[in-house]
Amino acid sequence: MKYPIGIQSFEQIIEDGYVYIDKTDLVYKLTHEGKIYFLSRPRRFGKSLLVSTLKNYYLGHKELFKGLKIDSLEKDWNVHPVFHVDFNGSNFLEEGVLEKRLYAYVRDWERQYGLVSDADSLDLGGRFMEVLRVAHEQTGRRAVVLIDEYDKPILDVLDTDSGLEDRHRNVLKGFYSVFKVADSHLQFVLLTGVTKFSQVSVFSGFNQPDDISMDARYETLCGITQEELRDYFSEPVRDMASVYHCTEEEMMQRLKGQYDGYHFSDSLTDVYNPFSLLNAFNKKSIRDYWFSSGTPTYLIRLLAHFKENMNELTGKYYRTEEFIDYKADVEQPLPMIYQSGYLTIKDYNMRRNTFLLDFPNNEVKNGFLTAIATSYLQPKKRVEGWIFDVLDALEGGDTGRLCNLFTSFLSSIPYTMRHKDDEVERERYFQYTFYLILRLISVYTVYVEKVQSQGRVDCVLETPQYVYIFEFKLDGTADDALRQIEEKGYANEYASDTRTLYKIGASFSSETGTIGDWKCIEPNKQ
Repeated sequence: MKYPIGIQSFEQIIEDGYVYIDKTDLVYKLTHEGKIYFLSRPRRFGKSLLVSTLKNYYLGHKELFKGLKIDSLEKDWNVHPVFHVDFNGSNFLEEGVLEKRLYAYVRDWERQYGLVSDADSLDLGGRFMEVLRVAHEQTGRRAVVLIDEYDKPILDVLDTDSGLEDRHRNVLKGFYSVFKVADSHLQFVLLTGVTKFSQVSVFSGFNQPDDISMDARYETLCGITQEELRDYFSEPVRDMASVYHCTEEEMMQRLKGQYDGYHFSDSLTDVYNPFSLLNAFNKKSIRDYWFSSGTPTYLIRLLAHFKENMNELTGKYYRTEEFIDYKADVEQPLPMIYQSGYLTIKDYNMRRNTFLLDFPNNEVKNGFLTAIATSYLQPKKRVEGWIFDVLDALEGGDTGRLCNLFTSFLSSIPYTMRHKDDEVERERYFQYTFYLILRLISVYTVYVEKVQSQGRVDCVLETPQYVYIFEFKLDGTADDALRQIEEKGYANEYASDTRTLYKIGASFSSETGTIGDWKCIEPNKQ
């Protein structure tokens, strides 16, 4: 089986025999039930392939669709003039790059339809409008406009150059406003991107597109569903199961935990990250493919002056307007985090019309929190190596080494990062620090602030052989922490568990910024 990793050309995938997950029934539905659309999906989620598929469909390349679902649906295969704008591949940090890119597109279209450029009296939008009119007139068919990654010129300069950001927004707004006046010449328009900007929007200059980003009808338009995984990839799953010495069903569960978990509507249909899944099959190895391919720089910039902690964002219900529209003048990165694919919908409360947001899967959770921890804590130690050392200690039940590892890691955090004058901020920093550390090592089952009948335990960490119950105190004592574990009965639910149980009380010193006191009640002393 050939996997189309990094290939975004529909015709190449079909002609060269790469595996193609047939979503052309949805393409047919999309093209016959509406006219102007906007679709937001995370990077490397198949948006460009969708655009390429639509381009070939509207160019009437019937032979490429032979045997696919649309083959039995489409009867006419009308050929339309197609105008494809792709903002991938350009760096828009330099002034004038956007204008040059659009100018090149319009110039080539004018030549294609025999138009003499009227740059003296018309702006780019006006020239594009004339191209659409003439294309309709010459072909007798209305035009199709496909714009891939429409927001890249804005995202590239977001939070770095407000002047250039405004200029790019205005240039795009003027260019896209053509869709309003050229309505009679348009058959179909699709804009794809990561974010949906509101307020001073590039969309405000033309008829508002139908935003299908959270439309249940098109939830699976990009990505791979559980059913598609079973239908198309049973052989690769079997091969990977052999490599990992497990059953096929166990392999499916491992893949699901690592790459599944995206939901794009209140229907909550499971969608796998296609980039990671195809890479895993190709290399027969479960790794963090999507995350290691790069965290967008705009997101890192936004998080740098973000006032909330990730544990205060995740696991909460939000109204759609709180995480869908990005308002560029408000320092609230939740919409950007969600739309970039680092958080996803996990539940829907119909009565309140709110959505639960959390990490989609292990790949994203572990990778994102590692990046956040490195940025937030700025430890001198290499985070990944430290995590492996902690896992070794947990697997061996070595609580003494665990204490040393926690102490050394906390000691490596610069004083400037942990210095908080305000008592509330010290408490908040302490809680967030341990939240990040414990989530970093959550290759095993980790419950942070787990609610039990008698109270809320700071952390329970489970491995196949051991259960660790942690209680942390800021400027307190380890004895105080252990006393709380006993008085609240945090270990009661593990009374019949056959695994070895450790109760660990630890205090965090706001003065030294590291472990001040650590005590463990070992199994034979309980």
